[in-house]
Amino acid sequence: MMTPPSGTLLNGGSHTVVLQQDQPMRVLLVHNRYRFAGGEDVVVHAEKVMLEKHRHEVALVKADNSEISGVLKTISIGFKAVHSRAAEKRIAAELAHFRPNILHIHNFFPLFSPSIYYAGRQAGVAVVQTLHNYRLLCPNGMFFRQGCPCEACMEKAIPLPGVFHACYRDSRAATASISTMIALHRALGTWKTMVDAYITLTEFSREKFIRGGLPADRLYVKPNFVQTASSTGRGDGGFVAFIGRLSEEKGIRTLLGAWRKLSRKLPVKIAGDGPLRKEVEAMAQSMQEVELLGHLTRDEVAELLRRAHAVIVPSIWYEGFPMVVAEAFAAGVPVIASNLGALGELVHHGRTGLHYRPGDAEDLAAQVEWLISHEQERQQMRRAARSEFELRYTADRNYEMLLAIYERARQQRQSR
Repeated sequence: MMTPPSGTLLNGGSHTVVLQQDQPMRVLLVHNRYRFAGGEDVVVHAEKVMLEKHRHEVALVKADNSEISGVLKTISIGFKAVHSRAAEKRIAAELAHFRPNILHIHNFFPLFSPSIYYAGRQAGVAVVQTLHNYRLLCPNGMFFRQGCPCEACMEKAIPLPGVFHACYRDSRAATASISTMIALHRALGTWKTMVDAYITLTEFSREKFIRGGLPADRLYVKPNFVQTASSTGRGDGGFVAFIGRLSEEKGIRTLLGAWRKLSRKLPVKIAGDGPLRKEVEAMAQSMQEVELLGHLTRDEVAELLRRAHAVIVPSIWYEGFPMVVAEAFAAGVPVIASNLGALGELVHHGRTGLHYRPGDAEDLAAQVEWLISHEQERQQMRRAARSEFELRYTADRNYEMLLAIYERARQQRQSR
């Protein structure tokens, strides 16, 4: 039996790709930043650094949502998101100047629009799209409405339920523009013909996109990763931690409700900011076990993780891939997560953490108390969490996966 050349094997549909890793590429990254920096921005930076470390030439083209303000401008930008000729020209110029092998788009919404796929096609460049959220299927990109997961627009040719419920920024007019974008590009076949490879963060999200009509043989699972892993801690701080945005979909209210039900006193340290900050502040004032730390630097987050007994991820929406899970595993910290969507896939109940019923504060309290009172099992979970990180979420492993996807995208482009 012949031995294949050295490289990385990637399964995609019915194909297997063998990637040679000694061929530097030129990669043009495109990313529309959000008004408040989040996990996607961290991932874009980390992938850029990772590629450059391996001698690839990388350029980054950015737009920023801080340019959007006011209702009228929101609506105007929303309609430009359908197809922006200015963005298409901008990316076409960048492609002509940089001459990349790969056009890798992280977020085109709303200032770039799907028009930039067409610029890539015209230039003959392989196009890769990372699907950080569900924007190609859902007007608000989250499959979330009125405190619950919502899939009303999942398989609709025109996502009218989203318009009716004003799912994007509480505006029917703005939501109509996003729905037009989704419907038009579905009808034009943009999602099926203009992108050579999609990256989903979990198997859960991959299945959602297949159900929504994207081509299964071009959907590849590549999780997020930790760029520079901190050393494992001892978990001797005597507290649990929440690290994330203080917002409804992140489940912070479920966490606060659980702390009202705990039968033992246990500190919870909450790192982050967001629209529900005042609720958290009020809780912190009424219960000494609740401490709001606000925004922390990455070094401060790493130290918090090294000392935490556990990290709580109480989300009530379909998370993409919360970075805090990989960061917790890197520090050897078990994760207590709602058993919803990708979280049920990322956290293995009884091995790397615990599950509880989404939105159920009483069940969350019970899982927290069990973990804290079972020292031996918690230490076993710490070791398993670190092992999970080393197996799946290191920069080296992620690099192999990303380069294999790039190669598959190039082969897809060449076959057309």
